[in-house]
Amino acid sequence: MNEIMKTEKWCENVIIVDGDYIDKVAFDLIVNFERMIGRRIQQADIARWIDCVALDGGMKPSEQDNDSDAQTTVVFIHNKDAVKLNNFVPGDYANDLHLKAFKDSLGEFMMSAFPVEESVVNKRDFFIDVTKTICNLKEVKRVMIIPDAEKMYDDVRVALKNADDDKRITVFAMQPMPGGNFRQEILGYSLMQALGIRADEIN
Repeated sequence: MNEIMKTEKWCENVIIVDGDYIDKVAFDLIVNFERMIGRRIQQADIARWIDCVALDGGMKPSEQDNDSDAQTTVVFIHNKDAVKLNNFVPGDYANDLHLKAFKDSLGEFMMSAFPVEESVVNKRDFFIDVTKTICNLKEVKRVMIIPDAEKMYDDVRVALKNADDDKRITVFAMQPMPGGNFRQEILGYSLMQALGIRADEIN
């Protein structure tokens, strides 16, 4: 947590991601949809997925590509023994994601990856601590949170109970969950977009 909070400047928009969870969900979607639609599904495009999360979180694209001043911090939290996202490209935490950035019509996205040593700190506690801290920062206006909803959704809901009502906070899960002091979005939609699964293929 101390390392994260040493970041010089937090953007108005922040995306907090449980990397291990999204990798697992992406794998499950790949396996299930390959059977369903009868074709091979490529790894998810990480930039496209982040864009979809940002749009679901209420961000708006600029009218002209690469002409947006919006800045977004993307924080990946993952187990130390997971060196990469196996079902995303690019996916190597150290070489492809940590302290890397990309820019498009939604603005600039600056990524960081933080491995968690379970023998030092529980990942759930670390994730919740990061979430609470970021949501309490005055300069942060919009937060998009992708937790392991199966294990820590209730913890996230409690952590956000007293969050500032002026902030736009969106929590992503694979299905509708009990409400809280935040908006909800279905995680599967953004992942399907990033995996290149078209709506007409599943209708």
